Amino acid sequence: MPSASGQRLLRFDRRLGVRFVAGADEAGRGSLAGPLVVAGVLFDYAALRGRRVRRLATLNDSKQVAPDEREELFRAVMGCASRVSVRVIPAGAIDRDGLHHSNLWGLRTVLADLSQAEARLVDGFRLGPLAPPHRALVDGDTRSAAIAAASIVAKVTRDRVMRRLDSLHPRYGFSSHAGYITPAHAAAVRAHGPCGQHRLSYAAKCYEEEPAAA
Repeated sequence: MPSASGQRLLRFDRRLGVRFVAGADEAGRGSLAGPLVVAGVLFDYAALRGRRVRRLATLNDSKQVAPDEREELFRAVMGCASRVSVRVIPAGAIDRDGLHHSNLWGLRTVLADLSQAEARLVDGFRLGPLAPPHRALVDGDTRSAAIAAASIVAKVTRDRVMRRLDSLHPRYGFSSHAGYITPAHAAAVRAHGPCGQHRLSYAAKCYEEEPAAA
């Protein structure tokens, strides 16, 4: 059986007392550029045993896992999950609809895709009456295996997208900071202006023109 974080997370889901458990999480909510990526993962706990479950030994919240280990866990999750659903919400849609609305839509949609689930878990907050029946868990990505798996899928997917965008927009260094605000990213936006991957609805200081020298 898995040990450490993986065992603890899997134990939480098994204690729900159902066979099919779905978890949902997102990556990129606080980023200045690039998409919001929302993922849902469905585990079949009747089948998740033996060699298959050992692959999840180090499963954890994606923020607690090094990049190379996240890639390994991504492959493990994709091999163990009964179903995975992903939505990639571009910067333009976030500007049009708002971050919170976009995030809710993505989480609702991936949970709806996992229709076989008997329990649906989401990290953070409830998704409103339009969502399938679900349970919101504060810090869910450190408590539930299904949510942690979704966080891994969302993060790895988004990092891969940002590396592709870096090749299209090399001035901004997307592969190094994944679109989050860093001094180098802010300096690049001031020097070159935002590109089509930037969320212009954000009140970022780097979007403001530098004051003219006296």
